[in-house]
Amino acid sequence: MTDSTSASTRRTFYPLVNYADPAKAIEWLEKAFGFEAHDVYKGDDGQIVHAQVRYDTGVFMISQAPAGGAGIYVAVDDPDAHHDRAKAAGAEITMDLTDQPYGSREYGAKDLEGNAWYFGTYRP
Repeated sequence: MTDSTSASTRRTFYPLVNYADPAKAIEWLEKAFGFEAHDVYKGDDGQIVHAQVRYDTGVFMISQAPAGGAGIYVAVDDPDAHHDRAKAAGAEITMDLTDQPYGSREYGAKDLEGNAWYFGTYRP
């Protein structure tokens, strides 16, 4: 383990939901479902580029992208090796390895049926 959290409590999978207007979505999710904004990251233009929303012990992530898309984010310890393995197995890489402004190194891929997957070092 690279952190002090035990393996039994360390999260690995995070649902990811895309919204064209993340700020409006977070406001609505808070009002309608009782979710709570946890961490919100804004770009240089002040727009939300990434956020986490919580409910009880659950966390999901929000990104700014065309509305209606969803995927799964998986925290991995070595995204470079993971990327190389996925690429060698024929995964369609949709986002090259990228160092994000919120501290994660990550990449995106689609599986054999077109489902969106994201892998990186970020653990909300």
